[in-house]
Amino acid sequence: MKKVSVDCRNISLSYGATQVLKDINLTIEPGEFFALLGPSGSGKSTLLRLIAGFNQQNSGELLVDGRDIGQVPPWQRDIGMVFQNYALWPHMTVWDNVAFGLVERKVTRAELTQRVQTVLELVGLTAYAKRYPGQLSGGQQQRVALARTIVIEPKVLLLDEPLSNLDKNLRVQMRQELLSLQRRLGITTIFVTHDQEEAMTTADRMAVLHQGVVQQIGTPVDLFDTPANRFVAEFVGSMNRLQATVQDVLGETLVVTLEDGMTHAFANSAVASGLRNALRVGLPVSVCARPHQLSLRRLSTEQAMARPSALTLTGTVISKEFMGQQTRYFVNAGSQPLMIDQVHQIGDVTHATGAQVLIDIPTSNIKILDR
Repeated sequence: MKKVSVDCRNISLSYGATQVLKDINLTIEPGEFFALLGPSGSGKSTLLRLIAGFNQQNSGELLVDGRDIGQVPPWQRDIGMVFQNYALWPHMTVWDNVAFGLVERKVTRAELTQRVQTVLELVGLTAYAKRYPGQLSGGQQQRVALARTIVIEPKVLLLDEPLSNLDKNLRVQMRQELLSLQRRLGITTIFVTHDQEEAMTTADRMAVLHQGVVQQIGTPVDLFDTPANRFVAEFVGSMNRLQATVQDVLGETLVVTLEDGMTHAFANSAVASGLRNALRVGLPVSVCARPHQLSLRRLSTEQAMARPSALTLTGTVISKEFMGQQTRYFVNAGSQPLMIDQVHQIGDVTHATGAQVLIDIPTSNIKILDR
């Protein structure tokens, strides 16, 4: 199976006065597992359906393997799509559901039999060929939908939130199976989800969409560690934010004043890419770090208030949650609430509710984002 690229160039789409997609530019590499991540209404499913041919852009180009397919009808695009509800024929057996696309393409009986047998074996459903969809579990139905799509050997595989109807444990199992299957086939795959864990555990790269605009494109690690703006930071994982104001911009150094009047200097490399050109004295910003990047110390037993290369704050433990592998603390630093995740070790002494604590945030983990 040939691996192909998918290019969206300046694509915009409106429904009447409502602009759903705004100047979308992204390139999906041949054989890549690419995720479109965003909240409901962000435009991710609209973009997926546009690639499939069910929507038509108002402007821009859509290229598959370098060929503009913007005017090609869906049935001629050689693109397969698995829908959220699987869309299986309830009156047909698993075999007939999988074979349906080949029958429509008038494939010879011998080739049809061989290809259906191959994909049923690939998805582990050979023993279920004579069953009907109503006799299968949710995970098995999803495998049938996948088999029905890949049996026609499409150039591109589109997955529209295919795991959303499954329970949590089955979702974890099926996303692993999806990725394993995609790796074996080498097919260029575009996966739509609103679940950041699904995207981060499967995608080679992903694009975060919000209100029809691509906010950032990159690997899961890129988006988690270096978010371009506050929206990406808070959508791809949790993020603590301390309100601050820019006091000075000195070459490669940014000086900010926190809410309690404390000033702190950061390297400009800590500033999110989407904010760098807007830096000016007096600009409201957010000093941000992820919950697992903060640590707690007992205030009463510490001689030194600060640690080198860290921003140190005082706070009060408001509440805590024991989560097995970690304890999650909710702490107020002045008027600003923080969430702090501490890895649990046997014998650890936890901080009590109401305790006065020191909060250390390594400077290397801090990002300066828009407020």
